[in-house]
Amino acid sequence: MIPVLFHLGPLTVYSFGLMMALGFLAGDYAIRLECKRRGLDPEYSSSMVIVAAIAGIVGSRIYAILDDLPGYLADPMSMIFSGAGFVFYGGLIGGLAGVFLVSRWYRVPFTVTMDLAAPALAIGQSIGRIGCLLSGDGDWGLPSTLPWAMSFPRAIIGWNSATVLKLDDHYRLVSGFFPGVRVHPAPIYESLLYLGVFMILWSMRKTSNPPGRLLYWYFVLAGAVRFVVEFIRINPRVFYGLSEAQLIAIAMMVLGGIALWLTAEKEKRDALQPKEALRA
Repeated sequence: MIPVLFHLGPLTVYSFGLMMALGFLAGDYAIRLECKRRGLDPEYSSSMVIVAAIAGIVGSRIYAILDDLPGYLADPMSMIFSGAGFVFYGGLIGGLAGVFLVSRWYRVPFTVTMDLAAPALAIGQSIGRIGCLLSGDGDWGLPSTLPWAMSFPRAIIGWNSATVLKLDDHYRLVSGFFPGVRVHPAPIYESLLYLGVFMILWSMRKTSNPPGRLLYWYFVLAGAVRFVVEFIRINPRVFYGLSEAQLIAIAMMVLGGIALWLTAEKEKRDALQPKEALRA
């Protein structure tokens, strides 16, 4: 675990930031390959990734601040200089907003654009979670005795009774810390699962029609990954034993599933139209 790579004057270079950068580069490469296959300007890929990166980081930090506003108000400088405090769902919202603006600028349909971006999102998440592991930013799971369970003594947010948590009988988070405690390496689980999502979406990209279907599948698959892994993560349970992230994941799966169903129904209607026209 290497939370800080090196210092450059007053700036600190974090391993999390490096892995985020590598994730964006991998996403850029995936989108560039698809742009080439579809006959689109490869520079469209760079524009998408740059804008999505900036908007995603801003959205992620804003979400984190709103989610823990009292803590950030107590230490305002951490809003800018902290190496932690990035939330994926905020980044997703910000990134999608940025990509929408880029698609309008280049006059490429947003559904086509998001089909380009869906596999890139998955591989970016997979690599980004490695950054969570290296930095120890608190994305680990509940205490565990499994052979591959890990400890994070150099975690960027600290490794103590306030950060090593477990659930009590009422699904409340309480301290689970004791000397030698180990926890589920949740970032590894997510990294492997998101890699699987990427492989599925990448294999579907040439046959997935109409435009938008890859995005809908991303919502279903990525939502399922987060929903499952969240059971062993240390986020507060807010509704019948479920965390806020799980509720958002359910919304993603429902939205994606409805969109896939509506798309399939439209395809059926379109397929029947020529036959009905011949009968008339």
